[in-house]
Amino acid sequence: MAKGNFDVKDLIAPLMLRVPLGLIFMAHGSQKLLGLFGGQGLTATFKTFEEKMGIPPIFTLLAIIAEFAGGFGVLTGFLTRLSAAGISTVMLVAIYKINWVNGFFLNLTGVAGRGHGIEYNTALLGMALYLVLAGGGRWCLDRLVFKG
Repeated sequence: MAKGNFDVKDLIAPLMLRVPLGLIFMAHGSQKLLGLFGGQGLTATFKTFEEKMGIPPIFTLLAIIAEFAGGFGVLTGFLTRLSAAGISTVMLVAIYKINWVNGFFLNLTGVAGRGHGIEYNTALLGMALYLVLAGGGRWCLDRLVFKG
């Protein structure tokens, strides 16, 4: 397509991924960082990640930043590729450390002692990887800040 022309899918598709992905990760990040939405808050998150998953505090901090700030970045389209890369990393770690042992599917029936499989995390990972490769699209702050 010539410069200046656009297709509706090119205009809206990245936005349709950015909004839900950004909201999901800002919510999860705020659980860990601020204790909102029934979350543990920062101190308890550090303790849980280290004691139950063996994740050192520095990596816990990076995960919280990737979720909260990365969610904001994806939502607004600011530093979209970097934000989505952080989210992708968090999802890969979650798949490996938490969900892989439970198979593919979510535990929708609530079987006691069984967590969710990788299904949901894989969908979020795919959304984030799309944004890493394609960027935030036409309606993002990256275009305003970086002029292109």
